[in-house]
Amino acid sequence: QVQLVESGGGLVQAGDSLRLSCAASGRTFSMYSMAWFRQAPGKEREFVAFLSWRASITYYADSVKGRFTISRDNAKNTVYLQMNSLKPEDTAVYYCAATLKSGPYYDTTPYEYWGQGTQVTVSS
Repeated sequence: QVQLVESGGGLVQAGDSLRLSCAASGRTFSMYSMAWFRQAPGKEREFVAFLSWRASITYYADSVKGRFTISRDNAKNTVYLQMNSLKPEDTAVYYCAATLKSGPYYDTTPYEYWGQGTQVTVSS
């Protein structure tokens, strides 16, 4: 069982940066592949970034590639999402997710555990 708690969201202006954190409970955090998804009002939850359990593989949505960076600190049981050059279209609730399963990293289906989300609002 893993519990995930996101933090770090807020209201920023276009061009600003934010770093989201996702703190995980459990001693086996290092075995989980982690991802960030986001959901804007009236839209489906969409993939943002993925980091494999060995931190050797990363994937990003095209819309955030070059601006966002996913990383993890297994000693702190935490995964991060560094978001630079934020745009109004990045406004959404951001969720972290964890999985031991293999599967399409960009789909919500393989992820077994989800956090409650943190709101990011980018004003123009």
